[in-house]
Amino acid sequence: MSDVYPGTDLFSELDRLQRQMSSLFGGFPSSLRSSRFGTFPHINIGTTDDSVEIVAFAPGVEPSKLDISVDKGLLTIAGERTTSEAQLPEGTRQYAQERFSGTFRRVIELPQYADPDKVQARYIDGCLLISVGKREASKPRAITVQ
Repeated sequence: MSDVYPGTDLFSELDRLQRQMSSLFGGFPSSLRSSRFGTFPHINIGTTDDSVEIVAFAPGVEPSKLDISVDKGLLTIAGERTTSEAQLPEGTRQYAQERFSGTFRRVIELPQYADPDKVQARYIDGCLLISVGKREASKPRAITVQ
């Protein structure tokens, strides 16, 4: 690691350090929250007694450009997000861009109790809401003691 000398841009040094730390820990996510930098869309996954609920945060994506499929226990969300109308004025040198644009593909492994024939999806306020029903045999049921 290089020393920081007077006159060195502190922010570029911090940026370099952050990139080094990201590359060091990038291959070892400890949970769903520690997804790879640049992964799009970000997702939340939960479960109810009847279904697996997935929310994919995809603002700026046209619902017609989304493709959702289930094959061999894998749910695939693919699509394209185009650049927004708000662009920097001509002649501006851009040095940071956080908004992703382009094609994307996200694959989620579904639990064994998910039923691929019971998938519903809707897009509301920039969120793709996917509900995957559970197989009847996996749902909780009360057992009567005799």
